Amino acid sequence: MIKSSLDTDFYILTMQQALFHQYTHADVMFQFKWRNWDKMDLRISIDDFIGRLKDRINALCELRYTKDELAFVSDIPFVASDFVEYLRLFQLNRDYIHIYKTKENGLGIDIHGPAVNTIPFEVPTLATVSQLYTENSRQSKFNWLLEGRKRLHEKMAYLDANLHRDMKFGFADFGTRRRADLDWQREALETVRDKWPQYLIGTSNIYFAKKLGLKYIGTMAHFWFQIHQQLTHRLVDSQKAALQAWANEYRGELGIALSDTLGFDAFLCDFDRYFALLFDGCRHDSGDPIRWCEKLIDHYRKLRIDPKTKTAVFSDGLTFQIAVDLFLRFQNHINTSYGIGTYFTNDCGFIAPQIVIKNVFTNGKPTAKISDSPGKGMCLDEGFLGYLMRIVEEKVNECR
Repeated sequence: MIKSSLDTDFYILTMQQALFHQYTHADVMFQFKWRNWDKMDLRISIDDFIGRLKDRINALCELRYTKDELAFVSDIPFVASDFVEYLRLFQLNRDYIHIYKTKENGLGIDIHGPAVNTIPFEVPTLATVSQLYTENSRQSKFNWLLEGRKRLHEKMAYLDANLHRDMKFGFADFGTRRRADLDWQREALETVRDKWPQYLIGTSNIYFAKKLGLKYIGTMAHFWFQIHQQLTHRLVDSQKAALQAWANEYRGELGIALSDTLGFDAFLCDFDRYFALLFDGCRHDSGDPIRWCEKLIDHYRKLRIDPKTKTAVFSDGLTFQIAVDLFLRFQNHINTSYGIGTYFTNDCGFIAPQIVIKNVFTNGKPTAKISDSPGKGMCLDEGFLGYLMRIVEEKVNECR
């Protein structure tokens, strides 16, 4: 199911390097959440599902980076040689991940250990859960594969019909963690690469970037901002600390900042002229995308920065129709790019799992994600969440 250590999102590698250089002392806990578990239709029991998942995770923990893979990573301009040597020794530790049945008769996964050693569990674990669900749902592969191919061609036909050939619209594959299966992700990428190359700008998956000659795409995830909530002296400064630490690591490379860990309004308070000039743009991952982009454009203008020199990346549950609508609306105001996940790699006629793994503790203390969309936030400590939300509210009020 997972055949390579590179079969993960590019931002896992970039965050792991930053952790290796700056936060080897950070101990973290991640927790799995299946947002639409009540809509799933398994043909096996949850106990059987967990047993099969454990077998797959056991196999995952046997993987090591090959010489060929290390050579590929070494050629990435901003990957440091000392980090490559660390990867040469790296292997996932099975003791760090706990898989169990919850009290609600669902799937539970906890990952606990050093941040630099545990962050690589996230994407392959999610991809494994997603593919295991596909294999054990009531849909036959013959049927869902036919449907997936039909829908993919319809999507590309939609782009052809609604975009002029001179329009610079492009999307990246962000679908590794929720793919129907490994082979379908590869087929979808190969199909678009070969038949509609003008639309595909790359993939977040390092393995397929290497195998298919595509550009690797990604910078940072919510995790990077969350851990700084417990790695800085003042909670109110956690986002600034995260942005500065990223700049210290990559010195102008990987310049798309994720903007919604504490809500977009709070992010803009911290995203002053220094950071707005330093970073190439921002990524949207929750809330109304139109309102978000309008606010981002206004923010750049207030800071005396031409929005046309920056990029807005959209990645929240995108369909191709939504992406085209956003492109046509904002193409003359700001550069845009689109990361499409589930609707690219798991739109095959059955309900796709909505699954996430998020950081919930750092160095034994709680962390939180405050989303701009209902249901996408995550925190296990109500007291800490309330305190953080008060701080965020005060920050936003002071900015107004």
